Amino acid sequence: MIPIELKKSFEDIVGAHNYDDSKASRLVYSYDATPQFQSLPDAVIAPNNTEEVAAIVKLCNEYKIPIVPRGSGTNLCAGTCPTEGGIVLLFKHLNQVLEIDEENLTATVEPGVITLDFIHQVEERGLFYPPDPSSMKISTIGGNINENSGGLRGLKYGVTRDYVLGLEVVLANGDVIKTGGKLAKDVAGYDLTRLFVGSEGTLGIITKAILKLIPMPESKMTMLALYQDLEAAAKSVSTIIANKIIPTTLEFLDQPTLKVVEDFAKIGLPTDVKAVLLIEQDGPIDIVKRDMLKMAAICEREHAVSVKVADSEKEADDLRTARRSALSALARLKPTTILEDATVPRSEIAKMVVATNEIAKKYNLTVCTFGHAGDGNLHPTCLTDVRNHEEIERVEKAFEEIFIKAIELGGTITGEHGVGVMKAPYLELKVGKEGIAAMQAIKSSLDPNNILNPGKVFAKDSRKRVVITT
Repeated sequence: MIPIELKKSFEDIVGAHNYDDSKASRLVYSYDATPQFQSLPDAVIAPNNTEEVAAIVKLCNEYKIPIVPRGSGTNLCAGTCPTEGGIVLLFKHLNQVLEIDEENLTATVEPGVITLDFIHQVEERGLFYPPDPSSMKISTIGGNINENSGGLRGLKYGVTRDYVLGLEVVLANGDVIKTGGKLAKDVAGYDLTRLFVGSEGTLGIITKAILKLIPMPESKMTMLALYQDLEAAAKSVSTIIANKIIPTTLEFLDQPTLKVVEDFAKIGLPTDVKAVLLIEQDGPIDIVKRDMLKMAAICEREHAVSVKVADSEKEADDLRTARRSALSALARLKPTTILEDATVPRSEIAKMVVATNEIAKKYNLTVCTFGHAGDGNLHPTCLTDVRNHEEIERVEKAFEEIFIKAIELGGTITGEHGVGVMKAPYLELKVGKEGIAAMQAIKSSLDPNNILNPGKVFAKDSRKRVVITT
């Protein structure tokens, strides 16, 4: 627990009403959206501004108290679980869109801004902020930046890091630095902005962000392609890309996922097919119509049993909403839902889908697969029960094999969920010992006392002993 005199110092900084060490509050912030990880913090603090964040960090650094910066806790890698106690830092007061600069096509925001609220404000100006994680109704911009979140539009528009132009960051010693700016070009020194994006709160605490905006696309069309063959659906994805068409969205759902999502959303999704592709394109109407015709023809050549364009924006929005609800829908079926993300080159999607199904069968598990097929990012999701220890052991072995297969195919262990605690034992598979050492050198240089989200990214003891050859 936090000593009384130190508690008083924190209360002097933020006000007593913004310091909470009650058991109820500590319990609320002891877990995030990741199954099997929970640990009580010593206190929860909600600063009002950057100066208060810096003052809190200085005290924590002096007394070597861990700090876990937290958004809405929607991450799936245990990235905001306070596994080593200490303080959970909330940004509920740092939740303002400070500026939307239409001349420079930028927005300056605080980390506690809800992603979808920000998107709505931007779109009211006829502008567009593409990153759209499935959790955007409740996730925060700060959380998106820390995890470098992706989304359904990532294929065409990229991920969060592609829209972060500058940051205000509190370092582990309490210093405040500013990186980047409202600039189309900036090569002054190391690219610190990109260093902090995706660093999961382990290198610094983000208190402001300058985000890039783009003009709103003129039009959008949505199409659903149905398949009785998983491999045919996956092959359609790589064929579309090979034909030099980059759709806004190219999503994959297998039949088990379809059935659950339809039961949840009730919008008339077909459940008698093995897989569907949800495909969208945006831009000038002539180009959108041309691309949709080309993609429909490709899907038909690759043995889609039906290809249908949405008749209205409501129908299209229902389809997008249904896809975004996949995790919520699946979570209703079993006490524990473990959603992972393994990413491979687009050309290897078919092999990865087949391998995932074979691995699930090998370990006698229920695994539903959906994801951002257009950028190679699949989400194999296991429905299980954490109380069944024998089954959980099979789940862990199965996911380890899935990660290994992804790397063998030229992929990675995580495309958008982050490493956190969940993926830390597998990071060496991707980056090697030398890569781990380089990352640790950066971490120890910026945070020598290891107070910023300790226990994340770097595994204390790897549970895998597999050598990958490619």
